[in-house]
Amino acid sequence: MREQGHDYEADLPLIARGLHMTVDQIHGILRKYRADPKYEPLPLKQDITPDEQEFIEAHRDEMPELETVDEQRRLYPKDGFAAHLIGYVGEVSEDMLNDPRYAYYEPGDVVGRSGVEESYDALLRGQDGSRDVLVDSHGREVGKLGTEHSKAGQSLKLTIDLDIQRAAENAFGDRNGAVIAMDPHTGEILAMLSRPTFDPNAFSVRIGREDWNKLITDPNHPLLNKTIQAQLAPGSTFKIVMSLAGLEEDMAEDMKVDCTGGASFYGHFFACDKKHGVLNVQQAISRSCDTYFYTLAVKLGITKIAKWAHAVGLGQKTGVDLPDEASGVMPSEEWKMKTFHEKWYAGETVSVGIGQGAVAVTPIQLARALSGIASGGVFMRPHVVFPEELPQEYRTAMFDSFRGSGNVTFPIDPDNWETITDGMAGATDPRAGGTAFASHLENIDFAGKTGTAQVISHSAGTNKVSSVIAERPHAWFVGIAPRRNPDIVVAVLWEHGGWGSGSAHVAARVIEAFVNKQRRLNHNLATEKQEPVEVGAVWSDPENAGALGGRPVIAHATKDAPKESATDAIHAAHFFLQIPAGKGDALAAVVRQP
Repeated sequence: MREQGHDYEADLPLIARGLHMTVDQIHGILRKYRADPKYEPLPLKQDITPDEQEFIEAHRDEMPELETVDEQRRLYPKDGFAAHLIGYVGEVSEDMLNDPRYAYYEPGDVVGRSGVEESYDALLRGQDGSRDVLVDSHGREVGKLGTEHSKAGQSLKLTIDLDIQRAAENAFGDRNGAVIAMDPHTGEILAMLSRPTFDPNAFSVRIGREDWNKLITDPNHPLLNKTIQAQLAPGSTFKIVMSLAGLEEDMAEDMKVDCTGGASFYGHFFACDKKHGVLNVQQAISRSCDTYFYTLAVKLGITKIAKWAHAVGLGQKTGVDLPDEASGVMPSEEWKMKTFHEKWYAGETVSVGIGQGAVAVTPIQLARALSGIASGGVFMRPHVVFPEELPQEYRTAMFDSFRGSGNVTFPIDPDNWETITDGMAGATDPRAGGTAFASHLENIDFAGKTGTAQVISHSAGTNKVSSVIAERPHAWFVGIAPRRNPDIVVAVLWEHGGWGSGSAHVAARVIEAFVNKQRRLNHNLATEKQEPVEVGAVWSDPENAGALGGRPVIAHATKDAPKESATDAIHAAHFFLQIPAGKGDALAAVVRQP
């Protein structure tokens, strides 16, 4: 407090020792605020320890310039739970103060620095209060003019489903990568996580230089929200886009390819992981045959491939209401000329056909693209805050601020739609030999597509479990349930995870948690094995009374037959009813008790 009329300069060495600071640090703070009026207090240190507070109390008489102030602070979930989604707050920086977006902020103000905290800072932070006072020529307060009380910020309800978020966090564990779950009908994000994570509570106070340097130099990029910022080759998940392009362009419907372990194009041999034999497009999706999609890519050409990739939102932001979303890359002849001033070579198209080459996507793009295809051509803008939570003018401003592909609808031929979604269902079906058959879920219509994105050349990277982690491919999986018009889509990126089937296990656990929760809410919970239910029944059928067995209860007399010799019209018996799991209103079979 500089208006105490006390020479605090002489006290700085003692203050520095008592607050575990250096004199130079204190001088730096004084220089930062030297233009502020002297009656405004200067913050020296946040989050002081009990011994530092005792030091201030013990020296209050000799150092009246020191004062403690209680501050409110964000308290975030432990262990970095949903940290990239929620974000964190911190003191506004000098660079931010020079940005027109922060024109109404002052040094020392706390602002949202990432995630929802940054996107919706204007609503969450509220308005500061003020106190108008009279001061003399020395800056001393001599009177009060009035007080304007502060206004609390608005609460926001997120679209995140806590149960699904928890399931995703538990399933993904300590892997590096990202998971995103979304409702394809609305674009509501149900879960979002990025690994490695960080503790946003560390930013509630001024984070130390050492801790900050650890975060920004970590090669695994803990501050990067990989669900919207990691731009990597999609691998074989891109084959769904290829299938859409091939079918809609009338090139893949009757196309069959004999996979003998690879094929040669333009004088170069392109390998496939297996010898799949003769396949159609649906089988090629399920078994993820590279040879089939090399051939389809050559038939389509890069222009048609890029056309359909852009149509489903690749190579552009989705418009999610979170800061710093990446747009990815969808190569084309125009893109290469503009970026590298070089022409496109036909041989480059072959690798694009299996999601390699220059193709780069984010997990959120893949989730939106593949679920939109499975929804028959309905692509929704992802979002983490319910739009009805926002004032209309603020909602419009948000859409303008986060531009992207947004909500798009275009028709997909129903036959092509069924072919693609059945192929995705085959990927998780052991009977179809799918690449993710080990993640098959009983009693759940679970479909998807694996992706194994090479980080080194295909010929050198055939060993997916290399001892050098950095040389292992990235493992992708995009799963949906059910296969058509899905209620949930889950995209999983496991960095250097090897086979895409590894990521399928994570998606399966998340989708299983979602489906079981919906069944529980609908009082229709599935079980692994459900025993037959014994019931009793009576029935009448004068024409064929004994058809279902049982024993006679009431004899029905006719005018032609006396009662003692009448047809047995009313029968009764005990039955076992086999009720399929998750189908409480359906009967699978009727078995008569002997």
